[in-house]
Formats: sequence, structure tokens, C-alpha cells
Amino acid sequence: MNILVTGGAGYIGSHTVVELLKNGHNTIIVDDLSNAKEEVIERIEHITGKRPYFYKIDCADKAALDAVFEKHSVDAVIHFAGYKAVGESVKKPLQYYRNNIDSTLSLVEVMEKYQCTKLVFSSSATVYGPNNPYPYKEDMPAIQSTNPYGWTKVMIERILTDYTTAHPEFSVILLRYFNPIGAHESGLLGDDPNGIPNNLMPYIGKVAAGQLDHLTIFGNDYDTPDGTCQRDYLHVVDLAIGHLKAIEYAENHTGVEAINLGTGTGISVQDLVNAFESANNLKLSYVIGPRRDGDLPAFWADATKAKNLLGWKAVHTLEDMCKSSWNFAKNFQ
Repeated sequence: MNILVTGGAGYIGSHTVVELLKNGHNTIIVDDLSNAKEEVIERIEHITGKRPYFYKIDCADKAALDAVFEKHSVDAVIHFAGYKAVGESVKKPLQYYRNNIDSTLSLVEVMEKYQCTKLVFSSSATVYGPNNPYPYKEDMPAIQSTNPYGWTKVMIERILTDYTTAHPEFSVILLRYFNPIGAHESGLLGDDPNGIPNNLMPYIGKVAAGQLDHLTIFGNDYDTPDGTCQRDYLHVVDLAIGHLKAIEYAENHTGVEAINLGTGTGISVQDLVNAFESANNLKLSYVIGPRRDGDLPAFWADATKAKNLLGWKAVHTLEDMCKSSWNFAKNFQ
């Protein structure tokens, strides 16, 4: 299939493009490089022996997207493009609402014009909000959030659901995933955001590499075993394979399907720091800071549906995640 990947030069997108290419799909990347680097395209080619098409455009630019669809016969889309930092979204809500929602509306309008009816959407566990018990299951209400980033995911899920109701031939797979970390085994791809990282693992990598003085753990007074937040950390390659499985599932699917991608295990921030130190035989400098706006104490996935529908299960260990993260960070950070 010819698969358009928005945000395909980013962390999760680039790993997904590798898996698509390895499995015989042609890929077209659309990315404005606001949080990615163009050399990622070269690294993808080095890993796979195949070069994806690449267009440096803003996904919200409808005319530019139209030109890409005009040039390529797009069979399906995986939509990653969007801002993703919880803390930043609290400080810059309008920027998040404008970017994430506009890009999706433009994309679906162009898809409609070119009769492209298969979409896998990069959603998030944040749609489950603060009131659902964990582990999160897909049949729980997913209409709340604690931060603007999460609300954009809630709203986009609603938009895509309403669109599919009006266009029953359309297929949307809402992949609600949890906390991806880790890097490609080659050491060529990993989480390498522009500027100061907002996510935990690239921040750890920069501290370990000596680029930042210390890590700040946001809060150690939560109602968890060690007081730090618990999350469902999964390896980015497992996550990428989940997108491959979802796009293949969408070939013979219509309607909307929400599917969790996670390990089903909660790991605390302190446990992750300890595991990184142990896996890589080094020590990290860190301090305890105040709680961060928008964070929940704990959550993790029930990934049974992914196993049943997609034949998918996370297989990488926490040690794998920590070793591969450092293998990338020490070379590229």
C-alpha cells in the first residue's frame, strides 16, 4: 500500500515508517520539522535500504497536502502530526488547539477529496481522563482530560467519529497509546526533540550525556508505592509494529475502532530512573520538584483488545527500553 505518514520524521513516526518499509509498503512522509530533523530520512534509508518520499510542509496547509495527494495515489494515512507535551499545552493552550485540530481537519478534507478512506490516528491514554479506574479499557468513557493536549485528542476522536458516521465507508483506528520510550536497535533513531525535552526519557538521556545538569522528577508525594507517578512505558518499536498491524487491519474494516497499545504494567518515574542506571551502569543526577500541572498519579493499559483484534503484544522489556535509549542518546544527544 501507499501510506502517507504525517509527522513521519518524528520519534514514533520514524520508527513506524521503518516497520512499514520493512513490510513492503511505500511511504510518503509529511512533516514540518517543528519537532524533528531532516537527517532522520537518511537514517531511515540507511536502516531499510529504501528511501521514503518526504515533503516539508505543515499538515494544516491544505493546499500543500492537496499537492501531495495529487502526486501520489495514497491508500491510507497514519496521522502523527501534532504537538504532544502535556506541560507545554497547559502554558500554550491556543497553540495546541489550533495546531492539532486544524491539521486533522485539513487532512480529512483532503482525504475525502481523493477518496482515501483508511486512517490510523495517533491518540492517547489521556482521553480516559481523571475519573476512570486503571487499567484503562476501551469501553470506558473517553471524553475527559486534565490538560489541553489531552483535550485535543478527545476532540479529534469526536470529530473522526462524527465524520465516520456521515461516511460509513471510512475506517478510523484510534490508537490510544501510553508512554513510548526506547530507540531503534541500530542506534540511528530515537527520541530527539528540538530544544529542551518535554518527555522523560530524552531528558534522562541528555542528563546522562552531560548536556543537562540534572533531571527533575515532578512530585514524590502521589498516592503510589514510591510517591512518584506511575506510567505504562512501552518500547517505541513495539508501538511502531502496533501501527503496522492497525493499518493492515484497516484494509478490511469500516467504522471507528479504539485500541489501547501498552504493556499493561505501571512503572514509576523513580523505578524508570533506577532501571536506566542499572541497565547502563551509570548514575543520574536528579532532584525532586513540585508536581507538574496536568499529571495524573497513575495509569496503565488493558491491552487485551490489541491482542485479540490485531494480534499485537508488547515484547520488549524495561531493560531493553533503557539500553536502547542510551545507545541512541550517547551518539546523537
